[in-house]
Amino acid sequence: MTEISELKSWITYAEEDYSAAKTLLGLKKPLLGAVGFHAQQCAEKYLKALLILKDVDFPKTHDLSTLNTLCNQNGIFTGFDLQQLADLTKFAVQARYPRSQPTSEKAEEMLAIAKTVRRFAPRFWD
Repeated sequence: MTEISELKSWITYAEEDYSAAKTLLGLKKPLLGAVGFHAQQCAEKYLKALLILKDVDFPKTHDLSTLNTLCNQNGIFTGFDLQQLADLTKFAVQARYPRSQPTSEKAEEMLAIAKTVRRFAPRFWD
């Protein structure tokens, strides 16, 4: 797979996660854990797409802070709030289990963080 097609694949999957999170939040009875999961996945895939663009190898991780640090070390100065990234990282796994469901407000916050990453990333490939 070429770098461009790999990059496009990551972006496509990130967009699917973003769309899923928005849709699940908008349901009459929102699926809040799934919103958090897909928001985290969206942000993760966009950060990985940025690293692919810079030809940077990255570990198999869901940790957004680790991916953000790699971006910064490679000239992609994100300026993202590290606490927000840490909060969103928890939803990669935690939201998949009972008693870990976020509130509606927290789910909206997680989607907003993903949206921030989503809006930031394209400036590097436009």
